[in-house]
Amino acid sequence: MIAEEETNRLRQIVCWIADVAVVISIAWFVVFSMATQITVTGQSMEPALQQGEVVLMNRLSYRLGSPKRCDIVVFEKEPGTYQIKRIIGLPGETVQITGGLVYIDGQALELPDGLNEAGLPGLAEYPILLGDDEYFLLGDNRAGSEDSRFANVGNVKKQQIRGKVWLRIQPLSRFGLIHS
Repeated sequence: MIAEEETNRLRQIVCWIADVAVVISIAWFVVFSMATQITVTGQSMEPALQQGEVVLMNRLSYRLGSPKRCDIVVFEKEPGTYQIKRIIGLPGETVQITGGLVYIDGQALELPDGLNEAGLPGLAEYPILLGDDEYFLLGDNRAGSEDSRFANVGNVKKQQIRGKVWLRIQPLSRFGLIHS
């Protein structure tokens, strides 16, 4: 009887340790792949993202799929320097900004909330043909954004894109999913 109780107790301890190991593994996977914390710097993504807000970036999303138009992404401008922008132009497309509007392959881009507008065309004054692995990114605050319109950023290669911004966690008053 005592041996049976000890066996049951040992079995319970082993099951408990296994459960804890599984929970820790799942938490590690979620944090590593989907919960990289990024603090928004600057005003280039206003009003969608404000200076000082903390968002989560999903690193796994683009390992399993490709970036889409309007996704808000984190990219590495240069080693150790990250920026947050919105994808406007996709690989193989031609982007041009003329008359204050963004054109994709000669067609005016149709997006809500003024996201199809850009007063300053920069490099996109003339058509820009994106390569097979290049994206054209703009900040939502077009008047205050250093983005693909300028030579110091230019077209962004897929390998520079670190992940998709998906959740705002601070401030709590604005907590919620980030919609593309």
